[in-house]
Amino acid sequence: MRETGRGQATRQRLLDAAVPLIGEAGWGAVTTRMVAERAGVNQALVHYHFGSVTELLVAASTGFARQLLAGFAAGLAEQPDVPAAVEWLLAGLDGYADDDPASRTVSETYLAASRLPALRVELAAVVDDFRAEVAGWLRRHGHGADEASAAATLLAATVDGLMLHRGLEPGLGAAGLAGPLRRLLTPDTAPEGAP
Repeated sequence: MRETGRGQATRQRLLDAAVPLIGEAGWGAVTTRMVAERAGVNQALVHYHFGSVTELLVAASTGFARQLLAGFAAGLAEQPDVPAAVEWLLAGLDGYADDDPASRTVSETYLAASRLPALRVELAAVVDDFRAEVAGWLRRHGHGADEASAAATLLAATVDGLMLHRGLEPGLGAAGLAGPLRRLLTPDTAPEGAP
């Protein structure tokens, strides 16, 4: 079915309405009625555009995650070196509060992915794309191919972990973590076998 401009706009309104609801209410509590009311459309349009609320939430949350990670990857690409990138990244993370809707949406999405195979597949593809971009950036800044891939995974997991920990410890600042993270991500330039 080919959607008209109006149909595409309605679909996007539903996606945009669903994203904050995931963080506010929790994945399992979001209903067709809630999304339709937030989007300002008739409830029937949710099922016209999406097979189910779950299908809508998968599309909304993975689209949101892709956009969020694309912003991180683009900002990272602008950094001149690994130390500057670490400072930029941690400063950016400090911009998210513990009760930030974006953080809650991402946390809810990860949790739901552990139970929903379709979401797990979609979210894994989004994260894989991000890690590949980061690995490419790291290769351009001195990492070997295998090391760059491992470092990108480490960086992505660090970002996710810091956001989860911030939910437990609201005052957790990232600034004190710059040194250890820089050391983990800076390529080892010592010759093989050197002490």
